[in-house]
Amino acid sequence: METKSYKEYLEHITTFIFDVDGVLTDGNVTILTSGEMLRRMNIKDGYALKTAIDKGYNVCIISGGSNEGIRARLDGLGIKDVFLKSHNKIEQLHVYLAQNKLKLENVLYMGDDIPDYPVMKLVGLPCCPQDAVPEIKAISKYISHKDGGHGAVRDVIEQVLKVQDKWSGNFDAKYD
Repeated sequence: METKSYKEYLEHITTFIFDVDGVLTDGNVTILTSGEMLRRMNIKDGYALKTAIDKGYNVCIISGGSNEGIRARLDGLGIKDVFLKSHNKIEQLHVYLAQNKLKLENVLYMGDDIPDYPVMKLVGLPCCPQDAVPEIKAISKYISHKDGGHGAVRDVIEQVLKVQDKWSGNFDAKYD
């Protein structure tokens, strides 16, 4: 049986779904004396997320985490479909797909740890950061050369947009 290259899936992607901790962040948490937990997100990942939205892609976040600061950051990028405290990611995935009339084969999902496993087994293009756990790497059709929170999200978005000829454009005119 011949295995398809992950690049063969890129041209069919219409929807990006990402986990937060370990994908959009590096998975580390700084805990303040107040109990507040701080996470870091990559600005280049943010640019890619915004670009994907601007180019008409569906972008969704499904996370078991509950930090509302994450929602505020993602809302600022234009991501409206942010599902936090989602402990049944498969159920949330199916609700999101049904509400938006989307197909599993057109979905790229990037996760990094065991809670992402069931969803990743269903989607068209399961991906993970370089520093994902072995079980997730084993089912990923693409493993980014970047770690979570350090450009893995930008990596996959940029690849899809380039294959679909939606990354290039007149960047000079946009940023004069």
